[in-house]
Amino acid sequence: MILTGAKVIIACRDVEKGKVAAEDIRKQVPNADVVVRHLNLASFSSIQRCAEEILMSEPYIHILINNAGIAACPKSKTVEGFEMHFGVNHLGHFLLTNLLLERIKASTPARIINVSSVAHALGKIHFSDIHLERGYNSVLAYCHSKLANVKFNKKLRSFSGTGITTYCVDPGPTRTEIGRYLGMISGYIFSFYSRLLYKSAKKGAQTTIYCAVDESLSEESGLYYCGCTVVQPSSRARNDDLARRLWDFSENLIACV
Repeated sequence: MILTGAKVIIACRDVEKGKVAAEDIRKQVPNADVVVRHLNLASFSSIQRCAEEILMSEPYIHILINNAGIAACPKSKTVEGFEMHFGVNHLGHFLLTNLLLERIKASTPARIINVSSVAHALGKIHFSDIHLERGYNSVLAYCHSKLANVKFNKKLRSFSGTGITTYCVDPGPTRTEIGRYLGMISGYIFSFYSRLLYKSAKKGAQTTIYCAVDESLSEESGLYYCGCTVVQPSSRARNDDLARRLWDFSENLIACV
C-alpha cells in the first residue's frame, strides 16, 4: 500500500514494535508516509482515544484493515470485563470500525478488511455465555472469535450501497507471534512446525493486500477469501440471521462508549 502512495497508520498495542516496523518500511521506501499510533483493543478507552486521534488527523480513510488478534491465551478478561478473545478479536474491531465508520463513508470508495481464520468453522457464538464461564477452552475461544469476524464482515456488506465494500480474509497458516500464549512445550512444537509448514508473514499478508487494493474486487463485497480467491466459509458463517443478531448484540455491548 505504501508503494501505491498511500499513507499508512500502524495502530498497535506495542508502540516500540510498531516504530521498528515503520522504520523498516522507511528503509525500503525512503519517502514512505507511515505513522504509528497506540491501540489496545482490550480497552474501550484506548480504542476511543485512537479513533479520536485518527479522526482529528485524517480527512479521509479509504482502507481499514482489522488485523490484530490473539490466540490460545489463558482465561482472562478485557478492561471492560469481556472474555479476552471475543473482546479483542471481535468487539475491539467492532467498536473501532463503528467509531470510524462515518469518516469511511465520507471517503468512498472505501474498503474494510476483516482478518479471520479457517478456525471459524469450529466456532459458535455463545450469546448466553459470552464470557465462557460455563467452560473455557482457549483454542475454542479463538475459534468463536474468528466466527464473529466472518459474521461482522457479512453484516457490513449492507453498507455496500454507500460505496463501502468489505472483505473477510483467511491468511492461511502464517508465522507470527499469535502463538505467544502457548505453554513452553506447546509453544516449542508450534514454533518448530510453523518454521516447516507455515508461510512467512509477507506471504501470509498477500490476500489481505489483494483485498485492500486490487481494482478487480471493487464490485465485490461481504465475501470470504483465501489464497486471493473467493471461498465458501462454514455454513454457520453464512447465516444472515446470526450476523444480524451478533451486530445488535455487539451494539448493546459497546453502548457505554
